[in-house]
Amino acid sequence: MSSVNNIPMPSIVQPVAQANWVINAMLLWSHRHTLARVAGAMLVLGTVIAFIMPKRYESVARLMPPDQPVSGAAMLAAVTGRSLGGLGSFGNLAGNLFGSKATSALFIDLLHSRTISDTIIDRFNLQHTYGKRYRIDTVKYLARHTAIEDDKKSGVISLTFTDTDPQRTRAIAQAYIDELNGIVTRSNTSSARREREFIERRLVDVQRELRDAEKALSEFSSVNATLDIKEQTQAMVNASATLQAEIIVGRSELGSLKQIYGDGNVRVRATQARIATLERELTKMSGSGTASSADSNNKLTGDIESLYPSLRQLPRLAVPYADLYRRVRIQETVFELLSQQYEMARIEEAKDTPVVSVIDPPLVAEKKSFPPRLLIILLLTILSVAAASAFILIRDQCRRLSDNDPRKLLAQQMAASLHTGMRWFIPLWRGTR
Repeated sequence: MSSVNNIPMPSIVQPVAQANWVINAMLLWSHRHTLARVAGAMLVLGTVIAFIMPKRYESVARLMPPDQPVSGAAMLAAVTGRSLGGLGSFGNLAGNLFGSKATSALFIDLLHSRTISDTIIDRFNLQHTYGKRYRIDTVKYLARHTAIEDDKKSGVISLTFTDTDPQRTRAIAQAYIDELNGIVTRSNTSSARREREFIERRLVDVQRELRDAEKALSEFSSVNATLDIKEQTQAMVNASATLQAEIIVGRSELGSLKQIYGDGNVRVRATQARIATLERELTKMSGSGTASSADSNNKLTGDIESLYPSLRQLPRLAVPYADLYRRVRIQETVFELLSQQYEMARIEEAKDTPVVSVIDPPLVAEKKSFPPRLLIILLLTILSVAAASAFILIRDQCRRLSDNDPRKLLAQQMAASLHTGMRWFIPLWRGTR
């Protein structure tokens, strides 16, 4: 007991204040029906929103860059819009570019390049599909729905594309891979490719020269009736020797017949006629050796017996024939060698061309990746209940404030200003409709 002015007073025991959370809980419990209605309404609204939202599908592809260096590094960097800088920076780039990490970074830049984006937009007509007025908006939309990441340790690149159509999603993901391989192949400037291009051009020239040489040889052989000078010479020498031997034998026989029967005998005249025929054949076969190609051609058209050049003309025809034949053989040999080298260069070029290895090709998505409907419904419901609870608590606190409290006066002024602004804005908005 304590006393004031000598009057005994009972001790004032301060009651233990209840915790704020208990008071707030009691207040919310008293409005439990309101919170239940808010939760039910938001549950229905969240369900509608979750099912109205369009489905999205993902298609994932995992790529592995080639192990060998990229030969067209400078051109690839130019495609991505990057500058190689001076000679010093180029040396550093050349030293680092051949590593797997630099190759992965380079391929990621290529996948993000405008060249590939424009090609895919034109290929699938995405500007019309996505309803974009400007092409740059379509490029940005495509970039937002394309996720490209690389594993820092392994260098494997993961490409994920998201769209509302599962078939189109898979097709566009595959188009990224195809266009990447196309740029790498077109930008390859290796020595094997330059060699292949040179041999390819040389083959065209050699093939044309071979046709010209074969045509010249065929025309020369057709005009001069030369099939094979060597074989024809041997055959005509043998035939000439045979004719000369037959003429010698015939003259010997004629001499003996004249001694026995005389010049007027039938057998003597027949032998003389046969020897004359053999001598004419030998004369035709021997020829004059001065006839030109034109004379030989006229003779061929006029005399069926002079189908082949004479023995005296063969040496004169042998030199141009051998020259033409040698040209044909040289061009044939060069063409065969170049054909072999061309095939080898194509094989080497295929080995040197860096092709992206596809570890996991893009597939058609069987399940949607977005939206998570149950999560959306639960989050909207929880947030709506939390917002309603906060409103109830704040309203109760405002009611407890006195009318002269500065905080309450400020809230009233702000509410009045907002009300006035809405009254001015709503007619203006209706007039613009």
